[in-house]
This record gives sequence, structure tokens and C-alpha cells, in this order.
Amino acid sequence: MSFSLVGSVVALVVYVLGTIGLPGLFALAVVESFGLPPLPSEVILPFAGYLVAEGTFSFTGALLAAVLGGLVGAYAAYAVGRWWRHHLERLRFGPLKIEPKHLEAMDRFFARRGEATVAVARLMPVVRSYISYPAGTSQMAPGRFGAYTTVGLVPFAVAFLYLGILLRAHWGVVESLFALFDDIILAVVAIAAVYAYLVFTERVAPGWPPRRIDRSRRG
Repeated sequence: MSFSLVGSVVALVVYVLGTIGLPGLFALAVVESFGLPPLPSEVILPFAGYLVAEGTFSFTGALLAAVLGGLVGAYAAYAVGRWWRHHLERLRFGPLKIEPKHLEAMDRFFARRGEATVAVARLMPVVRSYISYPAGTSQMAPGRFGAYTTVGLVPFAVAFLYLGILLRAHWGVVESLFALFDDIILAVVAIAAVYAYLVFTERVAPGWPPRRIDRSRRG
């Protein structure tokens, strides 16, 4: 018997939304935006859109539940990142260790591009659930964090709710395709892990696109 991560998540989402309704959508959005455990909004929102098409939810109610839940989860993750800043320098991941220079580089990056990074990250699968942590760690202004988080949350939620409405008649086919997200999620996680390793070992500079560090100019 094969195991599908996304297939299991779909079953959970269907159960929660079908039995709890909009409060369930709000709760799922909170968890998704917090990032622990991982619950992809690419699964949650289309099924909520399907329920909109069925007349179970109103579009406005579903949108508000998704956006407000996303904001609550994002601020919770932001608070964890901000509160844990002074603990990070004691953390080790095998040979990797977070040092003051890593935090300073992150601070400089968020000072220059923090608002755009937060807004754009909310439109990206997987990354959207975890951008709040470094934003909090870099002590981005809470008001600006919330504003740019909302800028990213609203169009993403509208798009995927509408997608669920459009696919109402083909929902059985859609559910069967969710398993394809397993490979996408694993690929994104692997790329993020490699990128973090390269940054912490100072092979590339923080930011996007990654740039090799010229060691001949160091010192």
C-alpha cells in the first residue's frame, strides 16, 4: 500500500470543513500559516471553493475565514521568530551553527527587501507558511508585516477559492491529482535545505538569486 502525504491531508481537510464549517476553515488557515504541522493551502482553499460552489459557504465568508486565519497564524509564527532570536545563536544543526553574522545578514536583507519578500512569499507554495519566522527574527515592524502579509494572502485566497468553484464538476479528478503535490513538496523542501546549507557554510550569500561569495575578497 502506498502512502500519499497530500492524500492524507485532503482527507483531513474534507473532514474538518465538512463537519465544522467556516470555523474549521479559519482553524486550518491558522495552522497552515503557522507551518506546524504542514497543511498546504493549495489543498484547503480549493475544497473550500468547492463548498462555496455547493452553497455550503458564501464566497465572502470563506475569503474572510481564510485571510483572518492566515493573519493569526502568520503573527503567531512572527512572534515565535521574534521571541526566539536570542536563542538562535545556541542552536546547532550538525556541523551548522547560527552565528551573529548570519542574523546580521538576515537583518540587512529584511531592512532592504522585507516588505516585498513577505508579500511575494505568500504567493509561493510551502515558502508562504514559513516566511513569518525570519520576518519576526529580523524584527520587521509588526504593522508593516501584517499589511504586506495581507497583500499576499488576499489574491492567493481569491485565486484558489475561485479555482475550487471552477473545478466543482471535476472534483473527483482533482482529488486524484493532489498526490502529484507530494513530489512538488519534497522538491521544494530539498531545495530549501540545500539553500540553507549553502548559506550557513558561506558558499552563497543570503538573498535571491543566490550569489557565490568571493572568498578572495574576504578578510
